[in-house]
Amino acid sequence: MIQIKRVYDVPQKSDGARVLVDRLWPRGLSRESAKIDLWLKDIAPSETLRKWFNHEAGKWAQFKKDYFKELKGNRDALALLQKKIEEGTVTLLYAAKDTEHNNAVALREFLSASG
Repeated sequence: MIQIKRVYDVPQKSDGARVLVDRLWPRGLSRESAKIDLWLKDIAPSETLRKWFNHEAGKWAQFKKDYFKELKGNRDALALLQKKIEEGTVTLLYAAKDTEHNNAVALREFLSASG
């Protein structure tokens, strides 16, 4: 099972493996309080794509298309995440304020479509 959660939300036992999928460390959050099992920054969108998107909902469709293209070329990071998923529940963590238009949402969609 793949869940999604803001990294700032309180960690729960039901989260399973907590995987941060952002390229940048979340502002104002200590490593201890984040309770992150794996920081998979290599699976995050490229710096160029992240800056272009800038969490603008109107760019969402094109962002997903470009991000999926990047993911297809990122076999190592995908394999590591897939291994975690096979072991049990995984919660993809993100820092963005927008809960509907962020890379964790897109990544879960990509994983669901390709799995």
